[in-house]
Amino acid sequence: MSFRRAQLSVAALFGSLGFQYSTWAARIPALTERLHLSSAQVGVLLLAAGVGAVISAPLVPRLMAAFGSRRLAVAAVIVLVGALAGLAVVPVYPAALAVLLVDGVAVGCLNVAMNAQGAALENVFERTTMAKLHATFSGGIFAGALLASAVTSLTGAVPVHFAIAGAILLLLVVAARPALLDHDLPSPARSWRLPSRAVLWLGLAMLLATITEGAMTDWSALYLERIAHAAEQVLPLGIAVTSGTMLLARLFADGWRDRWGDRTVVVAGGTLAAAGLAAGLLTGGAGATLAGFACVGLGMAAVSPCLYMAAARHGTAALTTAATMSTTGLLVGPPAIGLVGLNWSMAVVVGTAGLTVLCALAMRWPARVPAPA
Repeated sequence: MSFRRAQLSVAALFGSLGFQYSTWAARIPALTERLHLSSAQVGVLLLAAGVGAVISAPLVPRLMAAFGSRRLAVAAVIVLVGALAGLAVVPVYPAALAVLLVDGVAVGCLNVAMNAQGAALENVFERTTMAKLHATFSGGIFAGALLASAVTSLTGAVPVHFAIAGAILLLLVVAARPALLDHDLPSPARSWRLPSRAVLWLGLAMLLATITEGAMTDWSALYLERIAHAAEQVLPLGIAVTSGTMLLARLFADGWRDRWGDRTVVVAGGTLAAAGLAAGLLTGGAGATLAGFACVGLGMAAVSPCLYMAAARHGTAALTTAATMSTTGLLVGPPAIGLVGLNWSMAVVVGTAGLTVLCALAMRWPARVPAPA
């Protein structure tokens, strides 16, 4: 089997996760209207998926040991298709909560399994590719949003939209399955246990990195409006600049990893994000602020892929910890930042990016695992 065939198959897993999330998230307004939900109920609904991902943590090492990342990834995608079907027809709010809780568990399983596949791909073929795989996740989100826009322009029926999306996901996983890897990296633990000191540093770095990423998505437009006093048409550019530079950088970041190593890439990237954003905020104005946001996207692009790779080399338990901390950072971080007030929100992001660098300097970066026979 060629590297390119295996790479495309693993990339299909990453794209599937982003595509499925974007699909149901794009129809939250329709779900809200159908189930007659208040703003508070929508918040709890969104929280249910995150809670499901977090509570999957003690399950994943056992499932990985029993089935391997290949079968676990395929099963998780199938469950995610079922979750779309459930959301399309649920008649009451408690049922929607249950569906999204299951969805979150499947997301937690797929997140670990697909990153384990990515780590095995690098290990078996001795080529760096994790950053490109994470770029595919971003591409999946974009594709899901485009499909949602296209379908809703023709029909407002959620079951039709989710049926099309589910069929696409099933075709992707069926096409990908034959070339997924049977080689899983060694796992010293067959069940969940308290992480070691090295894994705690890694998990903390992942938490801080994902808080940095998530805060840019949640707070950039509001910051541009109320603090940088940007024009209305400029407000969406906060997310566009950050996500666009991140996606572009991820396409090239594997070459940086080959040249300088994962540790150097994380330290340099976090430093660029913190220093660039700080400079933009201190300069003030919409243009300088957007330049700072671009530094965050460029600097943080390779951080999560490198951290996932380091976690995989520590074993399944460490990879599960990293995935759980990633979900927690995206779930809890942005709302927590809001508690300090909008004036200080981006200053906190400067701090989380800087602390990510300190964690990267403090943690032990494991060497590549020898390719399995």
